[in-house]
Amino acid sequence: MGTVVVPVRDRASRDRFIRFPWQVYADDPAWVPPLIADVRKLMDDDHPFHEHADTEFYLALRDDRVVGRIAAAVNHQYNEFHDTRTGFIGLFESIDDQAVADTLLDTGADWLRDRGMAEAIGPFNLSTNDELYSPGVLLDTYDTPPVLLMAHNPPYYRDLFENAGWEKAKDLLSYRLEADAPPDRLVRGVKLMTSRIDGLEVRQLELKRLDEEVERIKVVYNAAWERNWGFAPLTDAEIRHLAKELKPIVDERFAMIAEVHGEPVGFALALPDYNQALKHVNGRLFPFGIFKLLWYRRKIDQVRVFTLGLKPEYQRKGIDALFYLKMFENGMEAGIHRAEAGWILEDNWGMRRGMERMGAYVFKTYRVYGKELG
Repeated sequence: MGTVVVPVRDRASRDRFIRFPWQVYADDPAWVPPLIADVRKLMDDDHPFHEHADTEFYLALRDDRVVGRIAAAVNHQYNEFHDTRTGFIGLFESIDDQAVADTLLDTGADWLRDRGMAEAIGPFNLSTNDELYSPGVLLDTYDTPPVLLMAHNPPYYRDLFENAGWEKAKDLLSYRLEADAPPDRLVRGVKLMTSRIDGLEVRQLELKRLDEEVERIKVVYNAAWERNWGFAPLTDAEIRHLAKELKPIVDERFAMIAEVHGEPVGFALALPDYNQALKHVNGRLFPFGIFKLLWYRRKIDQVRVFTLGLKPEYQRKGIDALFYLKMFENGMEAGIHRAEAGWILEDNWGMRRGMERMGAYVFKTYRVYGKELG
């Protein structure tokens, strides 16, 4: 019997959609299971992404056995901002079978084409603003666990996409930095460049005033990233949701706001790599996973630089380096000597050169694919 693709329409099929990765990664020691509750929330209609997007989730079945899954989405917020007709596919998982992948990808593309989309890109999971994990297909370093909110997949996914006729749209890079002290050139450069900015202050985010801080961050975000590939403005509901989701794992020592005369001009956030703890709970915090999480989080020894952005008029003035320096110093005090910064666009040479000047190197590459829908 061939492969049949069916939409997710009830709780039972949703649960099969959520649980399928456990089949794909059963023998992969590098995989970190997502929290089942997080996937369920992303699929629920009341998630803020669905306020401005149309989404469909599909299962691929063979003899009633799940062999793959995919999501297709039209993000109206993205298309209105970019004046385009781009659809997205994501949450892609498949057994190593080209026929299964072809059927899934064709189903997603057909759904987008029926809604007037001219091109499809992905995997996006589901939006760059609120990803379950980062966009793209991992192309290398499969034997190392992903850091928090970064993607992981088997080596054969690249072939599944490319054999199905999908072509490279953009590569996203993850940089690794391991050091016992900040580089001298970073310390000297920060002092020289930032001394020229009158009224500059970099302070830690105050979680006890999170609502106020979020409003300041939103101003920076929508100005700093609007020129970036893949950007869509955050809605108020999305930023509130994201803040609520991240608050339990934010460490104030790695969350910083840059202000000039009291006005926010930049924001940087690194997150403790909770994947080092989450890999022990197998997707469930309750009833006993929470105790494992609390136990293993004490052993976290690296951070993921999640985001760093500056208003355009304050870019290339050394404030980004000042963020890195302060994270370096706070990390040293916390006993953390390793960081992974991602994802970074392959053509974002300003950020790439800044990372490399600190001694960071490209550690992982993720590819976002595209397909003309005609």
